Parts: sequence; structure tokens; C-alpha cells
Amino acid sequence: MDHETLGERLREQGISRRAFLKFCAAMASIMALPPGTANAIADAMSKATRPSVIWLSFQECTGCTESLTRSYTPTLESLIFDMISLDYHHTLQAASGFAAEKSRIDAMRNFYGKYLLVVDGSIPLHDGGIYSTIAGRTNLDLLQEAAKGAAAIIAVGTCASFGGIPNAKPNPTGAVSVSDIIKDKPVVNISGCPPIPAVITGVLAHYLTFGALPELDDLGRPRSFYGETIHDRCYRRPFYDQGKFAKTFDDEGARNGWCLFELGCKGPTTHNACATTKWNGGTSFPIESGHGCLGCSEPHFWDAGSFYSALSMPASALSLSTDAAIAGAAIGVGVSIANRFKKRAAKSVHVTATIADLEKQHE
Repeated sequence: MDHETLGERLREQGISRRAFLKFCAAMASIMALPPGTANAIADAMSKATRPSVIWLSFQECTGCTESLTRSYTPTLESLIFDMISLDYHHTLQAASGFAAEKSRIDAMRNFYGKYLLVVDGSIPLHDGGIYSTIAGRTNLDLLQEAAKGAAAIIAVGTCASFGGIPNAKPNPTGAVSVSDIIKDKPVVNISGCPPIPAVITGVLAHYLTFGALPELDDLGRPRSFYGETIHDRCYRRPFYDQGKFAKTFDDEGARNGWCLFELGCKGPTTHNACATTKWNGGTSFPIESGHGCLGCSEPHFWDAGSFYSALSMPASALSLSTDAAIAGAAIGVGVSIANRFKKRAAKSVHVTATIADLEKQHE
């Protein structure tokens, strides 16, 4: 039997149309779509069949699942379990042993070519992959089997996206990423250690709405979330432009919220939505809590190290006087805004056409 629609599921759970529209409006905002698209997104998603999802956990710390289950009001992350049919998940499933593996096999058989495969954790290849096995089978074997019938694959977390900490030197298990192995299926990398929960939700909402994965950057990450650096949107950026840097974690500059660049912050080279989406219901993110960015959503961040050493930047960029820095920043911001408006204008035409098509389909 096909899975029920999302609309049917929401009604069973007692979720009102108004609450669902709020969720869709939040998703539209997160995905950088016009606010008016919320109704079209709601209509499309409510009529969409809830996709079967098989979630495989390999060499990981369970932090990605922990991140996902940290819901808040509005409960965007909790709605993920209403949006999908989570048919197999090592950590969250109640079943074990034969019953658990039967759930995975049944889902692959019944929804072949339609299910989404979510993977967190890297895959060990050395010594035949014996360093991580499930039900007596290697991670490599399970991944290749599940990938054959998947409509798309979502690599959750930096370990699945780029190999992560298990891949760090000397990499004794031969850990690699999902995309190092799977070459014939679309793979979306949602990197981060751990990844932001709303990013996972946003990718699934996009898939349900448009029947396709979102636009990706050159590293396979959703461009709407990873298109800008953390430095671009950081609230401490004005202090960087003014040449005001904390010298230690407890000096006057640090207490006044000055830029943490000289203390090793990797925000200028790290692409993620931490500075805008934040964590724990939008409460904070590492830089706001007083610690520099480690660059955890980028490849090989652990081997790059130097977490408390400043990035190598052109000396001219740091030796400008305060006035010159402010003037240069103003020019840069002006150009950035102009370019952003051009991109948004071009994107809005495409989005309007897409939403119009959706509305026609669901009239």
C-alpha cells in the first residue's frame, strides 16, 4: 500500500491548517522563497504522498540524530516525522534484531525507486570495511544495497558529507563520504558537526513541494543554506570592518562582543546558516556564545586544525585604518546588496513560474 498523504497525516495528528501554514511560511523563508508561496507550498505538500525514508547510521557519534530531535516552538523539527514515513532508523526505531532488518528490507522492496535514503556517518573501507558492521554486514554493503532503489540520498552531517572526524589523519579505518562511493544517484550534503536541524527539514520540505532536490553548490550542499559564509551574516562583522578584535577570550574586547578573527574564528571561510538560523530555537550559535567558528561544515576541517590561530588573510585587509575599513566595507556591502537584488530578481521570476505551475497542478 502507498503511504498516506501528508494532509491526512496532519489531520490525524490534530495539526490545524493554520499551524501548518505557519510551518510552510517558515520553510519558505528558510528556502529564500517569497512569503506568498506559503499557500502553494502548503497545498502541494498536503497532497503529496509521505515518502518512505530509510535512515542508515554508520561511523558517527549520534550527534546528527540528537540535533534533529531537539525540537522547539514552533516545532519545525518535530514536523519532520509527520512529513515523512521514517521506516528504518538505527537509533530511533523500537524494533531490534530480525524485526528491525525486516522493516528495512520491506521498505526497500515496497517503495523501490521512490524512497529517500538518509545517511549519517562515514563509511570505512580498510580491511574489507570490518570496522563498522550492522547485523553482520559492512556499512559499504548496506549503503550500496539501499542506494540502488533510492530516489535520492541525503548525507547528513560532515562525516557522511565529507568523511568528517573519522576521515581525519591518519584515518585508520579508511573512512570516506557517501559521495565517494555513490556516483549514480543525486546526493545532497547537509554538512555540519552536527548539522542545523532546520536545514534537514528545509531540504525535505523542498523535495515534497517541488518533487526535486534544491539547488546545490559545488560541494553538493543546498545553496540556500550554504551560499554565504558565516562571516557574511555574523553580528560581529561590523567590528571586523572597524578593525576591532578580541585578543583573548576574557579581555575587554571579548566582553564587548568584538570580532574573534584573531582568536582563530573560521567564519570567513565557512559556509553555513549558523549566524541566521542559529540553534536551540534561534537562541544562539557558537560565535554568539563567545567561541570562534571551527569551520565544521567544510571538508577536512579537523585536519585543517589551528582552531585558535588566525586565518592567513591579506595584510592590507587588516592594516586599513578604521575610517578606510568602514568606507571599504560600505562599498563592499553596496556591491553585495546590488548583486543580491539582481540574483533575487532573477530567482523570483523562476520561483513565480514554479509556484504558478504548482497552483495549476493542484487546482
